[in-house]
Amino acid sequence: MKWVARIKTAVGLNDLTRPLRKLIVAVIGVTILLIGVAMVVLPGPAFIVIPIGLGILATEFAWARRAVRRARVMIAKARGRESGKARMMVNASR
Repeated sequence: MKWVARIKTAVGLNDLTRPLRKLIVAVIGVTILLIGVAMVVLPGPAFIVIPIGLGILATEFAWARRAVRRARVMIAKARGRESGKARMMVNASR
């Protein structure tokens, strides 16, 4: 995930202490996630915004990384195929 490190450097998050960086990422990620959840009942692309919020949270939190991993596996199964990456994730989580 080199791109995440590049974004953190460009935004200046690498210069902050770890607790402060986690707090900033948590506030931004939860805000976007809640906007996506609101879009489930309001007009808007909730199926795009919710994964973006989870992706932001996944840069700092393990629980969000697991949620993203599970979602990828479920999407691959729903498509009727398991990609090599999804198969590795399933085997790694067992």
